[in-house]
Amino acid sequence: MNHDQARYGDDERYESLLSEKDSTEIDIETDADSPLPDDLTRDSVELPSLSEPEVTRHYTRLSQMNWSVETGPYPLGSCTMKYNPTFAEDVAADPNGAVHPDRSEESLQGTLEVLYHLQDYLARIGGMDAVTLQPPAGAAGEFTGILVAKAYHESRDDDRSEVIVPASAHGTNFASAAMAGYDVVELPSGDDGRVDLEALEAAVSEDTAALMLTNPNTVGLFERDIEEIAEIVHDAGGLLYYDGANLNALLGRARPGDMGFDVMHYNVHKTFATPHGGGGPGAGPVGVTEELAQFLPSPRVRERSGAYELYDPERTIGKVHGYQGNWLVLVKAYAYIARLGDAGLEDASAKAVLNANYLAERLDCEIPYEPFHHEFAATAGERDAADVAKHMLDHGVHPPTTKWPEFVPEAMLTEPTEAETIDSLNDLADAFNAAFAADSEALESAPSKTTARRIDQADAARNPQLSWQALEPSEE
Repeated sequence: MNHDQARYGDDERYESLLSEKDSTEIDIETDADSPLPDDLTRDSVELPSLSEPEVTRHYTRLSQMNWSVETGPYPLGSCTMKYNPTFAEDVAADPNGAVHPDRSEESLQGTLEVLYHLQDYLARIGGMDAVTLQPPAGAAGEFTGILVAKAYHESRDDDRSEVIVPASAHGTNFASAAMAGYDVVELPSGDDGRVDLEALEAAVSEDTAALMLTNPNTVGLFERDIEEIAEIVHDAGGLLYYDGANLNALLGRARPGDMGFDVMHYNVHKTFATPHGGGGPGAGPVGVTEELAQFLPSPRVRERSGAYELYDPERTIGKVHGYQGNWLVLVKAYAYIARLGDAGLEDASAKAVLNANYLAERLDCEIPYEPFHHEFAATAGERDAADVAKHMLDHGVHPPTTKWPEFVPEAMLTEPTEAETIDSLNDLADAFNAAFAADSEALESAPSKTTARRIDQADAARNPQLSWQALEPSEE
């Protein structure tokens, strides 16, 4: 039995390694003067010995065992795993864009122009006065935004030690505040799933540096009291931070800056055109109001006398990433925004909200918090949400986020995104309902129709096996 059979059982849904199909040992001529130590050299190497059709079919079969946004919806709530158009990939692959960032500013004018206009696009979309493109991920954007807030308070000789974070926030919000040296004050949600104003008033103090908030929030609810929230935080001398995770719901319709937010990050890989997951790729630009612009990371791009140049903001917090940011992700975002324009972005947010509400209307389950926008949290009730999700795999769809947020019992946080058609939404709804209606035996044994069976998710996360050699069965 090879290791694939050990993992997948005795059925035929496994694919052998190329080296197991056919391989040839090839001698290597070694250089006696090699500077490498003996334990890093070898006299021969075993390589697959296969025809092109065999190799092509091998990788095609492997691809068919996986799930992706090219094969169907990926409705992970809060993650915004939407299909992104391939034209943006073509733009990023243009050889004219493959310029080394260490070249002189004079020879980087096209690159700098794209970055300059992307800064402007994002600032206008978010209602911000200035934007940095440096942070290479959403969490990095959060951390950068909180460091900017910290620099602002320090510039005023204002010693503040706390950041308030709602219980429903992303875990990275808590981590970003803690990494910046702040004590985290957790803010409970109200009975309606939104910010409890009385709890917020009790939490703010002269120690409050910022409140980190997502709007719409994690269960898709718009914070209708956002102006009062901003007033409470600002009256205490704190700043209001916007987590851009759910910006999909607002494009062209509302702007964080107009709500009273002072600093925000954009998940351009979620919102504007780069598929993400498995650790990347990403980019997390940060936007700020005018009074915070002087603290942004360096360098930024500006236009002077018809040319583009890099400069350091007056009281910059320094660099947070190499060069001007994650260029390939940024250029995709630029292409996406430029192609859609104002009307297209507004249409995208409308469809994101419409799709979520249509899907929810078709489900035979409880959704405790309404009215929601681009995503919703269904509850599996007495069932285990993880079992329901795994049974959805047997119906040919990818399940939503499960068990989070924790204040929704057996949560199934679902975001279909604007990219899905009514047919794919119907397929998703049918799979949901079939899984909800299944008996306990079917749920506990699911999935039964996938290549890999049920795994220990906690152990997989804590002890990842990143090499195929680690999957070899022991002699026992």
